[in-house]
Amino acid sequence: MTHRHLALIILIVSILNSSEIQAQDWAALDHFAQANKALSPADKDENRVVFMGNSITIGWLEHYPEFFENKPYINRGIGGQTTPQMLIRFRQDVVALNPKIVVLLAGTNDIAGNTGPSTLEMIMDNIKCMVEIAMSNNIKVVLASVLPAADFPWNPSCDPHLKIPRLNRMLKDYSVKQNLVYLDYFSAMKDDKNGMKKELAYDGVHPNVKGYQTMAPLTEVAIKKVLQP
Repeated sequence: MTHRHLALIILIVSILNSSEIQAQDWAALDHFAQANKALSPADKDENRVVFMGNSITIGWLEHYPEFFENKPYINRGIGGQTTPQMLIRFRQDVVALNPKIVVLLAGTNDIAGNTGPSTLEMIMDNIKCMVEIAMSNNIKVVLASVLPAADFPWNPSCDPHLKIPRLNRMLKDYSVKQNLVYLDYFSAMKDDKNGMKKELAYDGVHPNVKGYQTMAPLTEVAIKKVLQP
């Protein structure tokens, strides 16, 4: 085998591997596909709420599952996801479930660079798109602040203690302009350095039981506010 033939084989293998990567379910559309099919249609008088987000959203079910028990609450959080991934699956995992409300918590993984560099404006653009999709389908929106974090253990030096407060100001301003309910987790959970209070998280980013117990009443108040005539 000549060097030219060897180089050609390596090139072909690289192209095949690249195609394989591109064919992956990047937005995890398959993640809740079966659960969505199995879900009963929403009753006319059911105050169904879909929680859309990342690991912090799905973490309710591990650390404080009783918050969801005996309530028309549906959890559609996927660990590690960023706003572009959520935007892609928003129709499938939110709109198609016909909720009255979506609680949208997103942005921290974008700041961490989980799917590449992302500016705060890019994050807001994706969130605005999700809000617009919800509103056009008569779904009311609770827009949650990003939780505080001093740093990300998996990607240090992203300055979340500076970027998260800036993003939250943008989220709050947008909520006021669009007449959305703004759910302020950040103020209740931050320490004096804009990190998470140590007693509320197990790694400085993800809430523990006490963290979710802090979030629960704030969430209920926000949902009730949306449901008020």
